[in-house]
Amino acid sequence: MLKLFPSLAVLVAAPLGFAQSSAQSSDWVAKFANRYSVQANIVYGVENNYENKLDLYERKNATAPLPVLVYIHGGGWTGGTKEGGFNKVLPYLEMGWNVVNVEYRLAKVSLAPGAVEDCLCALKWVGVHAQEHHMDPNKIVVTGDSAGGHLSLTTGMVPESAGLDRECAGRPLPKVAAIVDWYGITDVNDLLSGDNMKTYAVQWLGSLPNRDEVARRVSPMQYVRPGLPPILMIHGDSDPTVPYQHSVKLHEALDKAGVPNELFTVPGGHHGNFSEDQNVQVYSTIWKFLGAHGFNVKQ
Repeated sequence: MLKLFPSLAVLVAAPLGFAQSSAQSSDWVAKFANRYSVQANIVYGVENNYENKLDLYERKNATAPLPVLVYIHGGGWTGGTKEGGFNKVLPYLEMGWNVVNVEYRLAKVSLAPGAVEDCLCALKWVGVHAQEHHMDPNKIVVTGDSAGGHLSLTTGMVPESAGLDRECAGRPLPKVAAIVDWYGITDVNDLLSGDNMKTYAVQWLGSLPNRDEVARRVSPMQYVRPGLPPILMIHGDSDPTVPYQHSVKLHEALDKAGVPNELFTVPGGHHGNFSEDQNVQVYSTIWKFLGAHGFNVKQ
C-alpha cells in the first residue's frame, strides 16, 4: 500500500479535510500558506454575459515549470461550484503542483454544449498563461467527478476539428498529458430516455430541437481514437447516478483503439462518498497511474 500524504489522510477520514483541528492538518495549512499564492475568480471567458472564473493555486518561488492539475467540479451540469470540490485538489497541492480550479456555465445559464465549450477555453487559458505562472504545458492533468468527470474527458479528448473551442478561437488548444475521471458520464444520449434516463441530463439538453445530435457531440465515446492521452477511470459498480457501464464501455473502446487506460472499480461503490479504505486504494491507483505515465509523483 502506498503511503498517503498527510492532507489526504485527513481528507479520507473527514469531509472537511485540512480544516479539521488536528495537529497534522494544522501543519499542512501552515505549509500551504507558505508554499502557495492563491488568485481567486480570474475571469477566463465571458459567454452569454456570464463571466466564467477559475482559481489559480500557484507554487511560490518556483524556478521551473511545474505539473498542473485542472480540476472540474461535478453537479450534473446543473449545480455545484468550484469551491465545493476543493478537497479533490489537496493531494496535488501537497505534491507541489500548481492547480487550476474551474467553474463553467451551468444549465440555468446555458444548455449543452456550453459547459464543454467553457472547459476547453479554460484549458486554453492554462496554455496561454503557462509560462508566466510556471505551469508546464506538457504536464497538464485534467480531473473531475461525475459531470466534472465527463468534462475532464471531453476537455482531454475533444479535437479542435470538433469546433467546440470556437468560443475562444485564436488561442492554441494544449494537449492534455493525462485524464483522471471519477465516475464521469461517457454517453449522454443514454441518459436522455429509457431505463437510464436521468433528470440532470434532460435538464442540460432541455428542449433543443437537435437534442440527440448535441448529446452525441458532447459524449466522450464519440472521440475515442488512437493518440489520446492516458485515461484512468474510477467508478463504483453500484453507482445509482452514473451507470457503471459507462466506464466499462469507454474502457473497452479505449483498449480497442490502443489508448493507454485503466478502469479502477470500487466494489459496491456508489456515486462517490467512498469509504476511507476505498479512497486509500483509489489514490494509490492514481499515483501509480501517473507515475507510469511520466509524472514524478511523491509517495
